[in-house]
Amino acid sequence: MLSVLDGPRADAARRTAPVGWTLRAMVSAHMVAIAGQPVFAGVYLTGDYDSLRWHSIGADVVTSVGYLQLIVAIVVWARLRRSGPFLATAAVVAAETAQYFAGLDGALWLHIPLGVATVAALTVQFIDVWRRPFPRRAARDA
Repeated sequence: MLSVLDGPRADAARRTAPVGWTLRAMVSAHMVAIAGQPVFAGVYLTGDYDSLRWHSIGADVVTSVGYLQLIVAIVVWARLRRSGPFLATAAVVAAETAQYFAGLDGALWLHIPLGVATVAALTVQFIDVWRRPFPRRAARDA
């Protein structure tokens, strides 16, 4: 039995806009970048001191990708009127920034738990952006 939600209009509403795909790509790149950080830190803690350099480079990459993701989330908010991705990204980027400076300062009491929380939050965001469509406003409002 067909419902009101079936048909071309509903199909168009489920399609993700290009800016939604861009957000998905940025969150995915961010997820890949952050996944290496615990590995580099763990190898460093086993005595391979060169891994600290890799962890430092990774921190620069993760932070840069986070800020690029924030820009894309602002565009999603402006174009699709979805504030959720911006708020989630802003929280992750704020935590990453605090973690970055805690790492530079050697405050491991803050750096390590904040790192675990940041990876967990970004994982939840990754799942969220891939589970829901980001339809164009016209298709969503139809």
